[in-house]
Order: sequence, then structure tokens, then C-alpha cells
Amino acid sequence: MATQIADRPAAEAPAGRALPANLEAEAAFLGAVLIDNRLLEDLTVPIRPEHFFEPLHARILDRVMLLLDRQMVVTPVTLKPYFEADPAMAELGGTGYLARLTADGQGLLAPRELAQQIYDLALLRELVTVGRELVENALDTSDEVEPMRQIEEAEAALFRVAEGAGGGSEAESFGQAAKQAIKLVEAALNSGGHVAGKTTGFTSLNDKCGGLHDSDLIILAGRPGMGKSSLAMNIAYNCAARLKRDREEGIEKSTGAGVAVFSLEMSKDQLATRILAEQSGIPSEALRMGKLSREDFHELSRASNRLNDLPLYIDDTPALTIGALRTRARRLKRKHDIGLIIVDYLQLLQGSNRSQDNRVNEISEISRGLKTLAKELQAPVIALSQLSRAVEQREDKRPQLSDLRESGSIEQDADMVWFIFREDYYVGAKEPDVNDQQAYESWRTKMDSIYGLAELIVAKQRHGSTGKVRLRFEAKITRFSDLAEGDYPAGYD
Repeated sequence: MATQIADRPAAEAPAGRALPANLEAEAAFLGAVLIDNRLLEDLTVPIRPEHFFEPLHARILDRVMLLLDRQMVVTPVTLKPYFEADPAMAELGGTGYLARLTADGQGLLAPRELAQQIYDLALLRELVTVGRELVENALDTSDEVEPMRQIEEAEAALFRVAEGAGGGSEAESFGQAAKQAIKLVEAALNSGGHVAGKTTGFTSLNDKCGGLHDSDLIILAGRPGMGKSSLAMNIAYNCAARLKRDREEGIEKSTGAGVAVFSLEMSKDQLATRILAEQSGIPSEALRMGKLSREDFHELSRASNRLNDLPLYIDDTPALTIGALRTRARRLKRKHDIGLIIVDYLQLLQGSNRSQDNRVNEISEISRGLKTLAKELQAPVIALSQLSRAVEQREDKRPQLSDLRESGSIEQDADMVWFIFREDYYVGAKEPDVNDQQAYESWRTKMDSIYGLAELIVAKQRHGSTGKVRLRFEAKITRFSDLAEGDYPAGYD
């Protein structure tokens, strides 16, 4: 059946060896599909035209999929008009080759096994390509000797192979892209009309942004003391806990996700202490100093039990390069299928070129690298960022996009920019002398009205409108929570 194709000279692998392929398996599988079109719906592997070694076979499957998408029945007869002028088909005696594919029906005996073998051989060919490029690059010392960069690039290529043969992004028709968009809308509808992506755990924020969207880069910025690390960890816990709960309840399509936190500033135990404080309701200071009652300890134990098997992974390696962070994120994706990445914080990452003395260019490389990571892993990335001191010089301390520190590329690369702002932090720092009774009473009245209130300012959003989300912040246990509209003081802007 496929002997004429098999007799052609095969493409060469290194050392003159033929690339791994099974043309007979490809022909038998196509024959089975032409006999029973429904076979393509029941495959366990995502077989695509590019997985076929023989270009003619790839073109046949491509046309079959296109016609099936149009709700047509595909047979050798209905395919014939599309291949009458195909040169490769002419070499095989014309369109009669399509009928010969279905002649013996051998593929119907084991179509899934044939598809799996075609897919596996395609992966092996991708590995050959990656290996060849790795060897060639390692042997070439004419330009720069950068073994670590080559290792990172090789691991990225291997990750793409692990995700599927031909893992590089191919151009898609608008129809294919529209189908993906409809799936996102359907997910949002099924979640109650609020979340199209991963949940933040905050109803008000989900309402504003629709959740955390795959491939998005979200910048969470604020001045020191505003609570940006606390908010990031709250979101990390909420998202991971939602996935754990849905798994336990047998819910297949969860709005939660496994979470990877790259903490370049705080250690693992510090972050764990924050989560324990939030979940137990015991102040972080009491946990650190061991000032616990017996009841507190029991509550702490209960909170710790709830955190067992939480799909939350913390990497506190300091001074990571953007390349190293992307490598570690790929490993976590491969091992634990993480669906959300948090980086605390962006300015502590290093660029790939150590001799680069232009910090603005380095930050630009880092922000582009984070956006690329989000697209590569199809997962949202939340990167915390510092703000410039210009905020402190203004009467209104609310941050603006121009306050993003060191590089305009942060704003450019981000899909969303969030600022966290707490007015009580600044008003509290201006406490007057208690002996000045009038000034002190005025200050205390103001503090009472704004204490524990926070604003999440959505300053940029590609998917929707900008605006403010109101939250409550409990500083002692570093926990943010939703705040009802009526809980804000009258006239609060």
C-alpha cells in the first residue's frame, strides 16, 4: 500500500541515519480515518498533520480535518478533487492512491496504537533536531562562549518537545482562534459569569478582571508597606486551595490552579508563616515569638492540616536570572502542572548579560522574559514591582503608571497593571502630638474611618476597563478580603 512512498530516499539524521518514521503506519491510519471519520474524535493523543513524516500524508490529514470541520463526510471520493493536481500524488499513480489507502482496512484493527506510534516518532524527530542544534551550538566557539545560556535554551526546546511535537507556535486561522475564545466565554459562564481564567479568591477583583487569564503578565506594584507581597500570597493560597477543594469534590474543570511562587526577597519559612497566620487568625508576630495559648496552638494545628497537599510550590533561590527562573518554571510545569506563577519581585531578578550596565535595558529584558514565559506555559504570571519615590513627593499618594520604576517597558509588556494603596499607612505616619487635642481628635477621627481599608487600582487592563477594587486589610495576619461597597466611609474617593 505504502511501498512506493517507503521506497523514496528518507531525510537524513546525523551520521547518515534515517530519521525515525513509519510510513506504513501513517498510511494505515489515514485509511482507517477515511473508512470511519469518527476515529479522530476518540484518539488519546493530539495527532496533527505536522506529526506525519511524509508530506503527502500530512496534506491528506489536513484536508480531512478541514472537511470534517465543515460537517462533511470524508471518503476517497470526496477527497479526490483536492489532490488531482498534487505532484506527489501524481508520482504514486494519481488519486487512486486514496482508494488504495482504504483497500485492506488494517488500520481499523488498532487506530489508537497507530496514532500513538505516529505521535511518538514525531517526538523522536523533534529530539533529533534539538540534539543536532545543541551539538552544533556547543561546538561553535567563534562568537561567544555562554554554556549556561545554551543549557537554558536547550531546556526550553526540550520543554516544547515534551509539550508535543512541533511545539512551536503555528499560525492559526481566525476560526480556530474564535473557537478558543468561545471556550473562554463558556468557562466564564459556567463559573457564574465572573471568572474566565484562574480565580484570585476575591469576588470583587474577579468581577473587575474576570480572573487571571492564561498567557497574561500582571504587574502588582506598590510602595513599601502597602502589602503587595501579602496580597500576592493571598492570591496564591486562594488559587491553590480552590484547585485542592475542587479535586476533592471531583470537579473536573476548576478555576483554581497549582501555583509556583518565586520569592527572591523572603524565605520559604517566612512565607509559610504568613499563610499560617492568615489561615489560623493568629498574628504573625505571635507565631514568630511563640506567644501562643493552648487554644491558639490547636487552631494552628488545624490550619496546618488544611494546608496539607496544597498545590503551592515555593522557590526562594536568591539572585535568579530571568533565564534561570524560566527554566525552573518549566520544570514545575512539567512535574506539577502549575497554572499560576508569582514573582516577588521583578527588580531582584537579573538579566542574562552580566556585563550589561544599563539597568533600564536589563529591566526591559526581564519584563519581556516574564511575558514570554506566560505565553510559553499558557499560565498567568503575577510579577511584583517597586514604585519610584516620586509617589512620596505628591499630595495624593495614589500610584500612577508613570511611577513604575526604571523602565517603561514594564507597562508596555504587562496585560494588567495593579497598584495597591492604603491611605491609613500615610495618615498613620502623621500622628500629631497627643497634647494638641484638636489636631489629635481630627486625626483619630480620620484614622477610624479609613483604618484597614485598601484600594487595588487597576491602572491598565487589556481585557476591560480600569478602575478601583475595594478590599479590607488585616495587618496583624497579613490578610486581604473582599469589602462591601457600603463599608467604605461616606465621601471616600
